[in-house]
Amino acid sequence: MRAEERYDLIVIGAGINGAAIAREAALAGLKTLIVERGDISCGTSSASSRLIHGGLRYLEHAELDLVRESLLERERLLRLAPHLVEPLELCIPVYRGARRGRWQIGVGLALYDLLSAGKSLPRRRSFTRDELLRHMPGLNADGLVGGASYYDAQVRYPERLVVENVCDAVANGATLETHTRVTRIRVDGGRAVGVDWQSARGAGGAAAPLIVNAAGPWVDDVLGSIRHTRLIGGTKGSHIVVPRFEGSPRSGVYVEAGADQRPFFILPWNGLLLIGTTDERYEGDAGLATIDARERAYLVAETERVFPGAAGLGGRVLYTHTGVRPLPYEPRGSEGAITRRHLVRRHRAARGLYSIVGGKLTTHRALAEDVLRKLRGELPRPASRNLTRERPLPGALSAADRSALLAELAARFGERRAQRWLAVYGRRAADVAALAARPELGAPLGDSDVLTAELVHGITAEWAVTLEDLLQRRCMAGLDADFGLTVAPAAAAALTQLELWDAARAAHELASYRELAARHGAAG
Repeated sequence: MRAEERYDLIVIGAGINGAAIAREAALAGLKTLIVERGDISCGTSSASSRLIHGGLRYLEHAELDLVRESLLERERLLRLAPHLVEPLELCIPVYRGARRGRWQIGVGLALYDLLSAGKSLPRRRSFTRDELLRHMPGLNADGLVGGASYYDAQVRYPERLVVENVCDAVANGATLETHTRVTRIRVDGGRAVGVDWQSARGAGGAAAPLIVNAAGPWVDDVLGSIRHTRLIGGTKGSHIVVPRFEGSPRSGVYVEAGADQRPFFILPWNGLLLIGTTDERYEGDAGLATIDARERAYLVAETERVFPGAAGLGGRVLYTHTGVRPLPYEPRGSEGAITRRHLVRRHRAARGLYSIVGGKLTTHRALAEDVLRKLRGELPRPASRNLTRERPLPGALSAADRSALLAELAARFGERRAQRWLAVYGRRAADVAALAARPELGAPLGDSDVLTAELVHGITAEWAVTLEDLLQRRCMAGLDADFGLTVAPAAAAALTQLELWDAARAAHELASYRELAARHGAAG
């Protein structure tokens, strides 16, 4: 790419917010460039609780508009990305002495139902103590007084949600540069005019009259010397991933922690359990954030308290995830009270530059729509509006189409692999299958369900560069119980055999992936 190619809009960051903004802009006809310091969805977007939810807890802070917006967007995602987003029942057990009693939970869920009027999901249910124990027999009965259940949604692979937003953006004319760090936002006469960057290919840059800084927890870093008040006050959220245990729940659990009365989740996910999250102020490089011993002990102890069958859970943690929420800088007050609604900051010192603060996985599409609305007065030509409200993501397919594709793939590749492909790629599984028809790409990686074709698809169709990109954010084998450590050597060997990597590159990638696994607490 030429050093000074000119665009209408440069988006810095390819997490969920940046990807959604780029998609909205490209569909509106803007010549758009996305510049990402690492890989698509390599930051906060991949370290969430993997829920598409209205934010029941936000009702405590009277953020009714945020809850309503989130519930509307949840309904859209269930409809426009059904291959990635699925309904999930969540149970709320209430124990004696809890800060939130049964009547408070009931009122909150009634309001939740009211704000989501017309939804496709079932309404709330209330349970007596005995009813709840029949519904979820593994619960600790000691001190249990009853509970309730409601429905939200789960996105098993938010990484794929981000990838598909980028796919749609690029299909509509956007350009993507990954593993490329913005080193400077250029300003001339008080106006932002472009960016400089550095990558493994060398230094470069591009020009644009409009720049959106959607770098998540790195927003302030990207701004560099541009005069501004601090925007991001990140809070760290950690999760542990564990195998199912005796009496483990089949539906999600949202329960108040005994230690600090903060609600946390125990979620069935990917054949395992995802437990979290914590919420602590964080200073430092978000890319280096990891779970600490106190967070880990907290999540283990609280799970063991709610489910006696989880005893000894600390020795069974498979791996952990930690991310930094890019929340507004609030030096005082509790972490939980900091708003999760997004803010779009316009920079007076560099007109045409906007920074995104906050936001939620659930509301990424609405955030992007809001950003384009704010940019509209500065656009070089009129832009179309509200283009994504009814636009399915590229992998979306109807129930009938899903059944037909499942039958076709199962006949060729087996039922288990076909089911996995549809959960990861949706309609785009047909593209993987086409590659797998080539003999050299149809071989499985070791004893896994992953085919070599998936690696080639990740590199050629989805901009994967590293082994981490492939396993963690394309074929998703890196989120299995072993963190992808079993399949990693076979993947590196396959790419060497195809002459896409040489032996030195394969060894480097494998060593880097094992280091990543160690940082996440995965056993080698």
